[in-house]
Amino acid sequence: MISSEQRKGGIYALSAFGLWGFMPIYFKQMGFISAEGLLAHRVLWSCLFTLLLIILWRRLPLIIEAIRKSKILVTLTMSSLIIGSNWLIFIWAIQNNHMLDASLGYYINPILNIALGMIFLKERLRRLQWLAVILAFTGVMIQVVAFKQVPVVAISLALTFSIYGLIRKKAPVDAQVGLFLETLILLIPAVLYMMFIDTTSTPDSGLSLQQLLLLLLAGPVTSIPLMLFTAASQRLKYSTMGFFQYIGPSIMFLVAIFIYQEPLRLSQIITFCFIWLALILLSVEVIVNSRKTTIKAGQP
Repeated sequence: MISSEQRKGGIYALSAFGLWGFMPIYFKQMGFISAEGLLAHRVLWSCLFTLLLIILWRRLPLIIEAIRKSKILVTLTMSSLIIGSNWLIFIWAIQNNHMLDASLGYYINPILNIALGMIFLKERLRRLQWLAVILAFTGVMIQVVAFKQVPVVAISLALTFSIYGLIRKKAPVDAQVGLFLETLILLIPAVLYMMFIDTTSTPDSGLSLQQLLLLLLAGPVTSIPLMLFTAASQRLKYSTMGFFQYIGPSIMFLVAIFIYQEPLRLSQIITFCFIWLALILLSVEVIVNSRKTTIKAGQP
């Protein structure tokens, strides 16, 4: 029997991953600004928007508590640099017609998470997990060896996001507070960039009102899906969340092909097929392992 909280969790998860899947459409509208300039605005408006929500929800004590712990600040400084790199690569990919590569990167991400967990967290892989990792690696290597094409964008996105998740595991802070502190850490270089390096996106640079509003939207576009994701993760099992995470790259894949008509090369088709097969195996593994756990617990 599905509880009302689980239903809410499902709605939140669908909303979060759905918004992430359609997010490239927003960034496609931002061709009037460089990827670096858009990253600076994303940092600025995400920081301000998240701060506003934290004030409204009276969560400032959580920020003060986190700031007092130097270990958390060091960890968040590292994670901010990694997520900033991830955002820059993603924005560049969307603006330069590499949406399919971005989609591939986020398909690879859950498999890479498993591999990093084995390497850095000493987690033991089960047979189907091993097979999934081998299939994903094979798919990428076929593209590299047979077609002489290195999926740099996909690998970079998957690596940065996986490493970001690994680092954030060591910083036990609320997702919203964490996002605020990460963007706060990046805020000074972002503002300096806009003031002295790229002044084409400041309010007095001749941009139209529509363009300025689009830039301002970078805050909620970044923060809202993360808040929905956090709300979903609080109501759903980790294994259930794993199924929802394929929604984002799937929407991105369809948007790239049917809306922006990005060409799908043979090398990409082969790699996608290997990744999809690996993800199917992971899904089967989650279902089987979940049932075994339920049986051991003596639940019906």
